[in-house]
Amino acid sequence: MWFDTGLEYEATKRHIKELELKYGIEIEPYKADVPIPISCKRYGQPFISKKASEYIERLQKHGFQWEDGSFEELYARYPRCKAALRWWCNEWGEGSRFNIDHTEYLKEFMMLYPPESVGIRISPKCCDGAKKNVLHKIINERKYDLNISGIRKFEGGARATAYKGCFDEDEDTGCDNYRPIFWYMTGTKALYNRCFGITNSDCYGRYGLKRTGCAGCPFGQEFEEELNAMKKYEPILYTAVNNIFDKSYMYTRMFNDFRKAKKADELLKREAKT
Repeated sequence: MWFDTGLEYEATKRHIKELELKYGIEIEPYKADVPIPISCKRYGQPFISKKASEYIERLQKHGFQWEDGSFEELYARYPRCKAALRWWCNEWGEGSRFNIDHTEYLKEFMMLYPPESVGIRISPKCCDGAKKNVLHKIINERKYDLNISGIRKFEGGARATAYKGCFDEDEDTGCDNYRPIFWYMTGTKALYNRCFGITNSDCYGRYGLKRTGCAGCPFGQEFEEELNAMKKYEPILYTAVNNIFDKSYMYTRMFNDFRKAKKADELLKREAKT
């Protein structure tokens, strides 16, 4: 099966048809519960990462003023968003990826340029409505006992770091999870492709993308490169994602410029001292 999120490459759709013909199988499509364009209008747009977007969404809902202060001070003023305040105040323990400082300079940036100042609402719910909720619904309806996915630890990202191995048991759903290529390095993948005659989607071979997900997703660290490829090979999709994620792209670019400037300034200060 594959999930049609509402933002899919034509190259992906072509590849699915090619796989069906090659292996004599049917790959069943499933529409999103809430397509990404609707989700972004209804809840907000993704920014930086799923976890950061989740915490920012909670803080926005409670009228947070993006102010500095101790956790105790802020929790007294905003008592209904404890976990998000712990993220904001770096209370999850030194070096934790659940702290805002895990994304360098993000706190300073948001204090100087709050999301409200550029008219953006932030939310990770596009992922839930497009994929996560659909998957859970299908597993429950069809009583599947094994979920197989193509996550690789080498790719990094939240999904890859959430797992310790290629298999785990899910007692809640009764559907276990198997990740057969979890330990594959890039070289392993290339060897497998060569040995078994695997033909990759045009997204990889022709467009030059390193990975694919929802087209143009602002969570991707290399979304600018993806947009450049999209503009060249799939201009209609390029126009669509720029309309859907317009404010997220703007805010992310503002942050990236801010971070570059801060790093350059720190470098100058270190050189001045030496």
